[in-house]
Amino acid sequence: MFYYISGKLAHKTDSFAVIDANGIGYKVYSTLPSLEAIGEIGTDVKLYTYMHLKTTSDICVLYGFSTLEELNIFEMILGVTGVGAKTAANLLSNVSPSKFALCVVTNDAKYLSSHTPGLGPKGAQRIILELKDKFKGLEIEDIPKEEIFAPSSDYEGEAVSALVVLGYSPQEAKNALKGAEGSVEEMIKTGLKNLAKGSL
Repeated sequence: MFYYISGKLAHKTDSFAVIDANGIGYKVYSTLPSLEAIGEIGTDVKLYTYMHLKTTSDICVLYGFSTLEELNIFEMILGVTGVGAKTAANLLSNVSPSKFALCVVTNDAKYLSSHTPGLGPKGAQRIILELKDKFKGLEIEDIPKEEIFAPSSDYEGEAVSALVVLGYSPQEAKNALKGAEGSVEEMIKTGLKNLAKGSL
């Protein structure tokens, strides 16, 4: 329904922010990284939003994120069987987008469960399995041969896969990782920074 909300930050806690947009105070639940990123009370803020309807009570809850990557992952996690909005937000409060993508690619359920209070090993494994299956369809057969990325290392291949999991095309991932070095997570972070610059 809403793509984003912008206005003055009127109030902030560890779980939500109140944004004054044209005289209306919107209570927006979020993650710790996003709440830290929007700054201090009185500043102009912008959050990409997701309207969540609690079917058991017919109550609408607004969630907001400082980056589209975080919003995309939130929506992905919500699509997993048995995972609710509160768990998804809790996970993203403790696991960065790049690390989450890496966990999906490398099947690291242990890291997700150990860093997310309330998420057990079985739930973490279910998240990984369902998202891996979901994104297998991104390997589109009609991609031109010159656009297929042939990684020069396993790290590059995992980094490309992680960016694809985050919603980018193989070609966008390839361009974003040009010149990236270091560990897989460092390469993913570099790729996300390049994508955020919009210079690709």
